[in-house]
Amino acid sequence: MVDLAAFDANADALASRADGKPLRVASKSVRARELLSRVLARPGWRGVMAFTLPEAVWLARTGVSDDVLVAYPTADRGALAELAADPALAAAVTLMVDDPGQLDLIDAVCPPEGRPALRICLDLDASWRLLGGRVHMGVRRSPVHSAGAAGAFAAAVAARPGFRLVGLMSYEAQIAGLGDAPPGQAVRGAAIRVAQRRSYRELLDRRAAAVAAIREHADLEFVNGGGTGSVAATSADPAVTEVTAGSGLYGPTLFDAYRAWRPTPAAFFACAVVRRPAPGLATVLGGGWIASGSAGESRLPRPWLPTGLKLLGAEGAGEVQTPLVGAAATALRVGDRVWFRHAKAGELCERVNELHLVEGDEVVATVPSYRGEGHAFL
Repeated sequence: MVDLAAFDANADALASRADGKPLRVASKSVRARELLSRVLARPGWRGVMAFTLPEAVWLARTGVSDDVLVAYPTADRGALAELAADPALAAAVTLMVDDPGQLDLIDAVCPPEGRPALRICLDLDASWRLLGGRVHMGVRRSPVHSAGAAGAFAAAVAARPGFRLVGLMSYEAQIAGLGDAPPGQAVRGAAIRVAQRRSYRELLDRRAAAVAAIREHADLEFVNGGGTGSVAATSADPAVTEVTAGSGLYGPTLFDAYRAWRPTPAAFFACAVVRRPAPGLATVLGGGWIASGSAGESRLPRPWLPTGLKLLGAEGAGEVQTPLVGAAATALRVGDRVWFRHAKAGELCERVNELHLVEGDEVVATVPSYRGEGHAFL
């Protein structure tokens, strides 16, 4: 279920935090065409960041957007051939690269003399590295980290026929994707905030230098950065022209650990009570919808309504059943529903075919997820 009032309020709050810079919606965090179109129709939102090339092709062909940036490099030969065979599609989709080998693969699938020039975006690694790289804060993404490496790669792209370098992306996961107020961990939270401030200052200088180095070889149409957890900070970077956001539309539990802004919970799933194995204990069918990332309690779904329920530490959220304890468990009966929030955003849609859109206490529409339309892109 998606609460449309909360979804729209989150979209508007994110646009306000972007302070006039356009937001590109991260499709992997939504995974429903109806809701992607809904947010793109709101002020401040423009373009899609897709997570695979086949998805980008589908979104462009179905009219969701004529500006789709693929967030990760692709090795999908079939999708590359389809892209190269259609000039209109090639004009709508931008590929992500960070290694000459990726360009070689594209050329092997569709030689440059037989295709339109393909739009290319360079992924600049935004992680914070200390002590000569021995200390790493952030995710392991692109090998292109320095401004010099970015300029050299841009020169290499410019020298190759069949490619046009139009964008730069850098995702500062250590800021955008790391909550700075983890519950019950005050000392860790303070350390995260210090590290994030220092990382941000380092990235401001390095990203600006990389943009300058690349512009010696290419006319950049956009410089993309950030995510839901860093919209305001990333928008304040003069080198950035657009910011990505997506998870904040649904408001999953991982974003409860942020101080600057916490989205209103908007997406939920329900499981039915099927057992009462003991007093004060209720068991629902299923529920083990575990989020990706580093394994731990933060990746578990959280019982939300009725209030006062929690998972059992010894069992957690199970594939076929999830026992719940707490004050509310006593009142639950077989057939009652328990509503959960997922730890992450779009991964919820990999479990369901339909999303029920709710306004107030009424279901106003039921729309398919990607899965409901028969697509599993990754």
